[in-house]
Amino acid sequence: MKKLLSLLLVLSLTLLAAAGCGDEQKTSGNNDNQDKNLTPIVVGASPTPHKEILEALKDTLAEQGYDLQVQEYTDYIIPNTALENGEIDANYFQHITYLNDFNAENNTHLVSIADVHYEPMGLYPGKTASLEELADGATIGIPADPTNEARALLLLEAAGLITINPDAGIKATPYDITDNPKNLKFSEMEAAQLPRALADLDMAVINGNYALQANLSAATDALAAEDDQSLAATLYVNVLAVKEGTENDEKLKALAAALCSDTAKNFINEQYSGNVQTVF
Repeated sequence: MKKLLSLLLVLSLTLLAAAGCGDEQKTSGNNDNQDKNLTPIVVGASPTPHKEILEALKDTLAEQGYDLQVQEYTDYIIPNTALENGEIDANYFQHITYLNDFNAENNTHLVSIADVHYEPMGLYPGKTASLEELADGATIGIPADPTNEARALLLLEAAGLITINPDAGIKATPYDITDNPKNLKFSEMEAAQLPRALADLDMAVINGNYALQANLSAATDALAAEDDQSLAATLYVNVLAVKEGTENDEKLKALAAALCSDTAKNFINEQYSGNVQTVF
């Protein structure tokens, strides 16, 4: 009889425990359902600083009924093709000049709905530590994509290393160099590869986002850098891009407002110490 009572007690406790687990799963399910009530906004972004800035705005957007989902990309092409194909709602990784050129070259239909920030491009030391030590025939790494290549060459001109045909402007390539007193050579490569190649180059001109990922600062590490009064602050402002025709979508307007808010500005100023500068 005692054995029977003990067995019944064990069974009762087991059933109570199972009921308790059932209640916990139900509560978790209710939380999931609450999350599902938020309207998703899927945004493609580069890891630094774009994804970090977006992550800082998740709570703000959740309070407005939106679930901000950030998809990380490490190149400059796929986030635009994904946006064109409708795989994501928006992207935030590129400057306006690159966006315009991408549309022209790829027959895409992407538009900016917010000017957010710019990242000063910098000339960083590799095997050569200073501009004064730069030897005749030294090799400088520059981005291979047309808009950033021209931007890099304009920075080198501002640093007094080369002269560019003024007619070339933001379309400049090494062929537009009219004066190169140090006979510098240029190694053109994918922008993301430049920080990793820095040790094999005398110097390299690196985009702000890739410099940040490599723990390089335009303010403290660069031998020359764009400033907020330069043409770059206008021509290379980083934008929130969407597919043409979706500009008035309420969730995208909410995202644009969040990216141009005091919350975003304060985060950027505190997090990046001048290496990312807001334009709003």
